[in-house]
Amino acid sequence: MTPEELKKLEKEVRKAKRRASEAAMELHDLVEDALPGAYEQLPGIAETTYAACKAWDDARQQLEKAQEETV
Repeated sequence: MTPEELKKLEKEVRKAKRRASEAAMELHDLVEDALPGAYEQLPGIAETTYAACKAWDDARQQLEKAQEETV
């Protein structure tokens, strides 16, 4: 893998981590500020947060694998 491709993967991991962090903050805010009244929002926000964290983990694993193969 070329250095440019690795940099692109690193950038994707950073973006995915930012999205996951933002989703986690939204979930945290719901739990802290709106529950139990807004319990109906919980499944949707939790699903979004899970998907964002999974996307980050997949990107991170892909980057780690690429880095190992490059060494």
